[in-house]
Amino acid sequence: MQLTNEERMLVNSELQRKGKSMLLSYVLLIFLGSLGIHRFYLGKKGSAIAQLCLTVGGWLTAILIIGIVALIVVGVWLIVDLFLVPAIVEHQNSLIEDEIVATLER
Repeated sequence: MQLTNEERMLVNSELQRKGKSMLLSYVLLIFLGSLGIHRFYLGKKGSAIAQLCLTVGGWLTAILIIGIVALIVVGVWLIVDLFLVPAIVEHQNSLIEDEIVATLER
């Protein structure tokens, strides 16, 4: 179904309100990334919990040297996330847009 201009403007305004922000995603990644907060924000709860557990477990067991490995894994994961965040934000925003369009078609 083709959207009218009014419907497209409504979709865009709703997407601005409900959509995920690239800037906020990067701020969360830079300052709270090791806790997985950026992934919680982007709706990736499973991997966010994994990052949180690896970080907390890593710090708790760092004295045993085992935790250092977990912290290194989280560090590498954060570097990879620097490149993945744009695609995740775009995907989440497209899902939100599809949801908004589906509600208009009802």
